[in-house]
Amino acid sequence: MDSVYLHLLLNHIPVLGGIFGVLLLAYAMFRKSDELKNVSLLLLVFSALVTIPVYLTGEPAEEGVEHLAGVSHDLIELHEDAAKLAMIFMMVTGAVSLLGFIFMKIKSSAAKWLVLAALVIGIVSAGLMARTASLGGPIRHSEIRTGGAAPQQENRTSDQKQEKTKNDDH
Repeated sequence: MDSVYLHLLLNHIPVLGGIFGVLLLAYAMFRKSDELKNVSLLLLVFSALVTIPVYLTGEPAEEGVEHLAGVSHDLIELHEDAAKLAMIFMMVTGAVSLLGFIFMKIKSSAAKWLVLAALVIGIVSAGLMARTASLGGPIRHSEIRTGGAAPQQENRTSDQKQEKTKNDDH
């Protein structure tokens, strides 16, 4: 399994895990459910842990695709910068979530504040992860770049009109 494949395989986990972890944690806090808080905190810890190999496979993945046709080096650099910030925030989210989980298990009064901190930092992390993903997709998928699909559609329409004109002449 090469680094490009591994990067693409794993990169969805911190993005979706962060989003679902935050949503579940908010719901758990609303319901005042310690069981759901524990599950959501562990999901955020897991997402943070998976962020490490995702980030570490990023540079080798870049080397694997940077010479392919249609790949933009500028987009790779934007994605890389966003990934660094997202990883830092996700690591903080994971650490605070782990502390929150531990403090909940030992019934510490600090657990309440750690869970709230995990939620707030998790919201920021989930947003940064989503932004990083949205910057990563267009690296290889030119059809989702701004304006990428429109010119092709216009060209097809022009080609179809020219073909229709040719057929009408016959």
